[in-house]
Amino acid sequence: MHALKDEFALTRMAALLHVSKSGYYAWKQRQTAGPSARAAAQRERDAKVAKVFNDSHQTYGAPRVAAQLAREGSPADPKTVAASMLRQGIEGISPRRFTPVTTIQGVDTYHLPDRVHRQWDQGALDKVWISDITYLRTNEGWLYLCAVRDGCSRRVLGWSLDSVQNTDLVERALRMARTLRGKIPGQVVFHADRGSQFTSAQLHEVAVELDLLQSVGRTGVCWDNAMSESFWSTLKTEFYDRYRWATRADAKQKVAWWIEDFYNRRRLHSSLGMVPPVEFEQKLRGQQERVEQHRTVLTLAA
Repeated sequence: MHALKDEFALTRMAALLHVSKSGYYAWKQRQTAGPSARAAAQRERDAKVAKVFNDSHQTYGAPRVAAQLAREGSPADPKTVAASMLRQGIEGISPRRFTPVTTIQGVDTYHLPDRVHRQWDQGALDKVWISDITYLRTNEGWLYLCAVRDGCSRRVLGWSLDSVQNTDLVERALRMARTLRGKIPGQVVFHADRGSQFTSAQLHEVAVELDLLQSVGRTGVCWDNAMSESFWSTLKTEFYDRYRWATRADAKQKVAWWIEDFYNRRRLHSSLGMVPPVEFEQKLRGQQERVEQHRTVLTLAA
């Protein structure tokens, strides 16, 4: 109507289009006035939501997007964020339902107890480390990934990738974790399943050398290492299974990036209060230092 108003009468066009002249004039007034304050705020919020979503590599749902917005100084209710995502046609990636897979037991060279009993988070860093091995598909064949994580912070401390699944794979990841942590007060419990890579004489010698207490779950009970299974689900659902991998070298490079740059340092973890593992560790260490300083002051005062 607006484009043809100089050629045809508005009354005639309104009748043919089954609209009112007043509706046309109201539309024209809105166009002249520009978007309302509410519409402008909604448009700005949509842009922020889309940026956080894309920065998460299109994996975050409304709760994590809302948490990241709050961290950036733009708090928004998760329901408001969900409405914005629905309006923009974007949605996060939901984890697949956990399907237990029974581990094939290796040679149980040493009688190893379960020192954890599914209590992986002991409330402090370097109390329990958990580990497992998973399979990653590439066009060149299977690639095996071993990861060692802290049960408290969920941080990946050490990892290794290879085309061969053996104890060397576990040893490299474990030594990487030990190098990262350096000197640790007390012994760390190293928990895994009863796979032969974790119950071998070679790994027992490494554990003794690094002053680690080995721990394993029960035979065929996958829930005894469920925290590792949850991590594999995150890795594959949010990242690995979304792409095709031509070579093992490409997969190694990208998995290393995802672990060190995204998962450890940027991905918000719900069980940590929506902060990344590295940030959680920094805050926890800061709290511990303040407690120690307070104890020192009290000791000197006494």
